[in-house]
Amino acid sequence: MAYLHNLTTFTDKRGNLTVIEKTIPFDIKRIFYIYGVDSSIRGGHRHHQTIQAAICIKGSCTIFNNDGKKTQEFQLDTPAKCLIIEPKDWHQMYNFSPDAILMVLASEYYDDKDYIFEKYES
Repeated sequence: MAYLHNLTTFTDKRGNLTVIEKTIPFDIKRIFYIYGVDSSIRGGHRHHQTIQAAICIKGSCTIFNNDGKKTQEFQLDTPAKCLIIEPKDWHQMYNFSPDAILMVLASEYYDDKDYIFEKYES
């Protein structure tokens, strides 16, 4: 099941510094980000192998997750919060704020054969 992870953040009068170091449970092979999203729903898949770490580095969005046994919604609204999405987690991203930038770190290079689009049966 997907889970939230708080990233190490240092705050002082100059601002915030969030660090991603030795905290993501995989080696990062790909980074992509989603922005300028209208009212569309993004995602709608799970993977055979890829683990992902989703961080809304600006604005906010909601991620729905279904691991085949349990469904959950996660609100990403700070760049100090990271959602780890396991391969079995069928997920959708929506409710993007107009300024949202969702950065995703992935454990695998892009491979269209790694995607599973079918939803779990209810």
